[in-house]
Amino acid sequence: MASWTGVKGSIAAVCALFISANTAIPAQAGSSPWMQTGSATSQPIGHYEFCQTYKSECNVRSKGTVAARVTERGWAAIRQVNAAVNREITPITDLELHGRDEVWSYPDNAGDCEDFVLEKRKRLMSKGFSASDLLITVVRKPDGEGHAVLTVRTAQGDFILDNLENGVKLWTNTPYRYLKRQASNHSGRWVTIQNGAEIVVGSVGN
Repeated sequence: MASWTGVKGSIAAVCALFISANTAIPAQAGSSPWMQTGSATSQPIGHYEFCQTYKSECNVRSKGTVAARVTERGWAAIRQVNAAVNREITPITDLELHGRDEVWSYPDNAGDCEDFVLEKRKRLMSKGFSASDLLITVVRKPDGEGHAVLTVRTAQGDFILDNLENGVKLWTNTPYRYLKRQASNHSGRWVTIQNGAEIVVGSVGN
């Protein structure tokens, strides 16, 4: 059994990532800093197959849906993980790596956008972030191609970790059309993003 001193140290480390009086990244004026989610929708086939291998990661249920306020230390951890994974993993298509499309897996040295997302999510969870605040998200790029990013839910807004961008941006400051993401209360379920189509018009070029 861990000593009380060790437990207190763990609690303090987690608290250092959250509960700050001030926002570290300002929200964009004139638009909601949070995605508005809707009804349940289909689970991507790649995620479904991933869940067959990592069942425990797709059965996480969360009662609370209110995101925590992230501290400066927490933002530093988010930025560090995003940049580190982008630097360490070589982008490659599933077809090149596995011989078929839609294979979601933890990357070794190479992977596609979903693999980047899975690795970032795992690393942030190891630092104390909740699974309910780290949501795999499916978007469409301006050229029409599908893409996956990681949404980090915070009291300051929904922020995006992207393998195409080392900076961590508020979702409204990205050029994507947002389609669906993991449900915050169940890691194996997916929901639509109702206001995702409104963002792409105002965010291209940001």
